[in-house]
Amino acid sequence: MDEQLIRIWKFSDRIWNLGELPKIMGIVNVTPDSFSDGGQWLAPSQAIAHALELVEQGADLLDIGGESTRPGAEPVSIDEELRRVIPVIEGLAGQTEIPISIDTMKPQVAQAALDSGAHIINDVSAFEFDAAMIDIASKSNCGIILMHMLGTPQTMQADPHYEDVVSEVVDSLQARVAKLLEQGISAERIVIDPGIGFGKTAEHNLSLLTNIKSLRATGHPVLIGHSRKRFLGKIIGRPVEERLAGTIGVSIALAQQYADILRVHDVAAVKDALSAWDRLRNELDEKI
Repeated sequence: MDEQLIRIWKFSDRIWNLGELPKIMGIVNVTPDSFSDGGQWLAPSQAIAHALELVEQGADLLDIGGESTRPGAEPVSIDEELRRVIPVIEGLAGQTEIPISIDTMKPQVAQAALDSGAHIINDVSAFEFDAAMIDIASKSNCGIILMHMLGTPQTMQADPHYEDVVSEVVDSLQARVAKLLEQGISAERIVIDPGIGFGKTAEHNLSLLTNIKSLRATGHPVLIGHSRKRFLGKIIGRPVEERLAGTIGVSIALAQQYADILRVHDVAAVKDALSAWDRLRNELDEKI
């Protein structure tokens, strides 16, 4: 493989070489109101069992979230978010070696999650919601995922506008990376996420999804969260519960562009599709 395509991600005690076939991040929403699976895994025992099932299906890492960030979602208190996610992280940390990511904008939740066994902070505000998040990250060796969002979950879909969505998202993420680097955080700990559906129209999302090369040109691994999202309904005309095929189709297109990590609900299906595509890709390469 072309060495220029490789991206290094260092977090906790791990060193991952990314860039050939995407890693799969399994979604575990411990929420009553997430857009796709709200309420299904609200009890800690249910969330832990679901997460371990995703590991069995081939998840490379798990993303635990206790606050919905769907369009229009209302924020929850620190105490409530802690109550939802910490028992799940503690339970998983004792049962799997798979890295655990905490999906939160709150420094208090991030710190408690790291103390309980999480390895990664995944912040949809790119550490802008609360500056204390940078301090927490700088005092640990956790992995960092910075996501682009226009506005807040409450406002982000109110007529989002860009002159050039790809360049503006890339510039915004690079500015956030620079802020972390100023605080002594290593660039190799940072993954970027363009924030599909977070302050973007369907057309904006498609522009970003077809320009992964521009995101990877930053030198950082790229994570994409497209699973079951609203823009797929625009493309295939299906409700949220019927978007698996659309999710898989986009996953293959992202793999072709060397996206590094895919954040999905349906781990087994996406993993199998990527494995089959990769086998055929390799066979074809040998014949050409």
